[in-house]
Amino acid sequence: MPSKLRARLRSTLTAVLTTAALLALPAPAGAEPATDTGEFAQQVLFKASQDPGYACFRIPAVVRTTHGTLLAFAEGRVLNCGDAADIDIVVKRSTDGGRTWGPLQVVNEGGGDTHGNPAPIVDRETGRIVLAETWNPGRTDASGCSVPCARTPHLQYSDDDGLTWSQPRDLSDQILPAEWNSWYATGPLHGIQLTRGKHAGRLVFGVNTETWNGSRISANHAALITSDDGGDHWEIGATDTWPTADDGTFRQKPSEMAIAERADGSILVSGREQDGTDLGHRDQAVSRDGGDSFTAPFHALPGLYTPQVQGSLLRLGDRLLLAAPGDPDRRRTMMIRSSWDGGRTWDSVDRGTVVTTDWSGYSDLVRAGGDAVGLLYEGGAVDARDEIRFARFTEDWLVPRRGPDPTTADRAPGARRAAVLGGAAETDGVFGGALSFDGTDDAVRLPFREGQRLGDGDFTASLWFRYTATSGEQPMLWMGGVGSSQPQVWMRGEPASGRLQALMTTREGATAPRTASVRSAGAYNDGQWHHFALRRGGGKLTLSVDGTAFETADVPGSVSRNSPFGVHVGQKMDSRAFFTGALEDVRVYDRALSDEELAGVRAGDAPERRDTVVWLPMDRVSGGH
Repeated sequence: MPSKLRARLRSTLTAVLTTAALLALPAPAGAEPATDTGEFAQQVLFKASQDPGYACFRIPAVVRTTHGTLLAFAEGRVLNCGDAADIDIVVKRSTDGGRTWGPLQVVNEGGGDTHGNPAPIVDRETGRIVLAETWNPGRTDASGCSVPCARTPHLQYSDDDGLTWSQPRDLSDQILPAEWNSWYATGPLHGIQLTRGKHAGRLVFGVNTETWNGSRISANHAALITSDDGGDHWEIGATDTWPTADDGTFRQKPSEMAIAERADGSILVSGREQDGTDLGHRDQAVSRDGGDSFTAPFHALPGLYTPQVQGSLLRLGDRLLLAAPGDPDRRRTMMIRSSWDGGRTWDSVDRGTVVTTDWSGYSDLVRAGGDAVGLLYEGGAVDARDEIRFARFTEDWLVPRRGPDPTTADRAPGARRAAVLGGAAETDGVFGGALSFDGTDDAVRLPFREGQRLGDGDFTASLWFRYTATSGEQPMLWMGGVGSSQPQVWMRGEPASGRLQALMTTREGATAPRTASVRSAGAYNDGQWHHFALRRGGGKLTLSVDGTAFETADVPGSVSRNSPFGVHVGQKMDSRAFFTGALEDVRVYDRALSDEELAGVRAGDAPERRDTVVWLPMDRVSGGH
């Protein structure tokens, strides 16, 4: 079918989808709104079955115009859900704060090529909406763009509140230098207009690009793009470049950057981290000169749990919101988390507000009018790419700011006290006190510090446990990431399988992850206290229970690299399993203890503190509510 005829057919068919039909759509599974803390409502905005002519919709972006109209953009993927096939940029409009929406409009037709990565910005001085976007030659299959990928930036604008759009113009001569000759991506999500300081009125959006040296990708670049004349001319501003080594590894690769103007006028930039060797799946940087430069290179946030995915920012007064999935392994559990100090620290997942437990991916946030906030996000009961939803809520609906958690001591050198979550309570232990866990939400979480990284060296973990559970995962100690590919170390009970298990996943260079696991001959779920230790050393991974050892061969590599990182006691890192029982005297050493030293630990005669990475006596809880 010719592309223009296809576009007219889409327009005719989508026009018959009335507002009433949209509102009649059932609420997505797993997204039941809270009804006792404020307003929450959501609807499916883009979906292949309701928007004929498209196989898939992805990559949402949303802005509010000077007339109060919400413009929700997406990539309309014609052939399949792949990133580099026939893709149009489409939009829907709402004139009532996102309660109802008009039909789909095609802003930019790919015509067989990929036209995507929408990055809209509203110029509050003129009312013009500028839309940055990226083009590349299209494919007919669902594979990605070949490397090097010929991607070019373009721009359109609307002067009538998003009803019609200018012809696209190529921005390559302004913001595509010769060395950015492979991947290039605008946004994707809204840019901003600065409101304070000498650069007030400036338009800003983010790009990430790559350099091809003739044989491989040799560098990644994260940059801010700025305009001081309403989008007529653009310049490359703050730029952060990270080289890629010959073996394909790199420290960081900030991409898909969300930006927000902080209360002091500086710009916070929050990027997706894509498989760099630094810990964490999100990077941050700050510009204090209107986007001309960064105050320092991007730095990773090990304790901010997300999968590798784009996220979005919005400032509400002194509060910053971050929308992103909260599962550190897979794209699911869309969550709103807050920062109360300009993004220097972020609420942990247990303090966030869950929008849905469904699969979920890319997102964008917008002020929807009045006291309402809008969230446009990818979601689905089966796949995060099933549909794009629009959620509308008030700040009152978000989980209120919580005071300090109760804490328990970490006696490792330089350590801060650990947070006690859910209500884990004191109980009798082997050497005095212990903590009991209810299997629902009780846990102990340690604040991140560099000393917790065990790297590729030897280590020993030791704890005492008591439980009677007969089913479920029973996580006792979890360090690192989660899932089949993230570096990690964990120890847990598996009573239904009649065993204890310890597992270690490592990464070395650019090679695939490797895993070693070792199991005991019993579950030890008899309600008595038992000593559980895991040791890496001498080419072996050794599990011991009350001095009885089980071992397997070690695998080389680091257990703390390129993933979110947490130390949890009584909890799996993704919050999908909790321990039921009691734990005491949790220790981690950055060396392999000898058999004699482990015997001493069981007898209460431990090695000196200088070797200790974690030391939780677990005998006292203090503070909190």
